[in-house]
Amino acid sequence: MPLLTAHDLYRSFRRTGQVDTTVLRGASMQVEPGEIIALVGPSGAGKSTLLHIMASLDAADRGAVALQINGTMTDLSKLSSKELASVRARRIGMVFQFHHLLPEFTALENVAMPALVIGMSPAEANKKASSLLEDVGMLPRAHHLPTEMSGGEQQRVAIARALVNNPSIVFADEPTGNLDTTNAGFVADLLLGLQSTRNIACVIATHSPDLANKAHRIVRMVDGRCLGPNDA
Repeated sequence: MPLLTAHDLYRSFRRTGQVDTTVLRGASMQVEPGEIIALVGPSGAGKSTLLHIMASLDAADRGAVALQINGTMTDLSKLSSKELASVRARRIGMVFQFHHLLPEFTALENVAMPALVIGMSPAEANKKASSLLEDVGMLPRAHHLPTEMSGGEQQRVAIARALVNNPSIVFADEPTGNLDTTNAGFVADLLLGLQSTRNIACVIATHSPDLANKAHRIVRMVDGRCLGPNDA
């Protein structure tokens, strides 16, 4: 049974007085448990939009996304807002290109926050956050604010935050796009190692050939569609 399926997704963006911009045109893909997928394609192909819809951060105009929950494929569009928020908090992790850490909170507080949101005690959340910060090499910076960290350090904290609730899948949108070579390599290794270290699936939108070639599978997007292995 797949972990996630996205079927025939369409998404257009509307602006007053302008022609609609269609970004997804029947995009479909499937993710197996523990699979690491690189989503590649030119800018404007729809990679970020597809990630956001699969992560339930946005809704498609047409099509469906189903996630395996307790052994059953669940159509996310059928869930209430409250149910969807719970699924997103507990089963989906997201890593963005620009980190999106809360500037007024320390690294430890940023990582612990999603655990607190789902009801974990502060002591347990901080313990788990500390362990994850150690895993990503950021425990010495646990009490530093984002402004006191480099871009690569912030991205490592963001990865720890995405993992704190033990998701079944992580979506990463150009996670190495703004990093130097050393930090990009470190972040790539963290994401590529999710299957072996935690059995977490990961879909990574990237322009990096080196990162893409290390994934289990490459899915290529062109003009809002995911091309199959036999497509030109």
